[in-house]
Amino acid sequence: MPSTAMTTGNRALNQLVTGFFGNVARAYDTKALQQAVYRPPQDQVVAELRAAGSRRIADIGCGTGILTTRIAEELRPEVVYGVDASTGMLAQARARCADVHWRHSAAEHLPLGDGELDAVVSTSAFHFFDHPVALREFHRVLVPGGLVAIATMHPSAPTARPIQRLTRSPLFPAHAPSPRETRKLLEDAGFKVMDQRKIARPIPAWLVPDVITVGRRG
Repeated sequence: MPSTAMTTGNRALNQLVTGFFGNVARAYDTKALQQAVYRPPQDQVVAELRAAGSRRIADIGCGTGILTTRIAEELRPEVVYGVDASTGMLAQARARCADVHWRHSAAEHLPLGDGELDAVVSTSAFHFFDHPVALREFHRVLVPGGLVAIATMHPSAPTARPIQRLTRSPLFPAHAPSPRETRKLLEDAGFKVMDQRKIARPIPAWLVPDVITVGRRG
């Protein structure tokens, strides 16, 4: 069980992050920002889901639902959930697509049943989660052999440094993990890591040097 300090820290961090993203939801959707920063990891996730043939999928930290909507429209799964803790983000997500089951929830407390999903994905959001707790939830809601795909920002990125300063404290256990940390976190949660690779994008790699880590539930 998490300590009282960690629980309090998670709540405070969630409130800070969700409030911030509720305010910037419209800016998040700008074409230039999406193409330069968010689209490349989303392309990688869609490719992984297509290759795996996943039919029951959840996008955790879905934001305004751009990736979740792509999953629904391009892959036509049986069911796709978009989960986010920000009401502002979800308001735009709901307006974007009616074929997704949108859920207001933190990654650490998923409103889904045990073994309900074939795949769990998350892009550009994992650094805001309490990693071990969120990964236990990912493991719980997946069937044996289910896919997990997480795109994470490398902590050396200039864009990651403000997040690191915010979250590197005893009250805020989450932070942008390194690729090695991400691999170990997945393994500790009961996943077998199948692949980990850099994400190519149309801006200098040093600016947003993120990676995608792909695993399977043991």
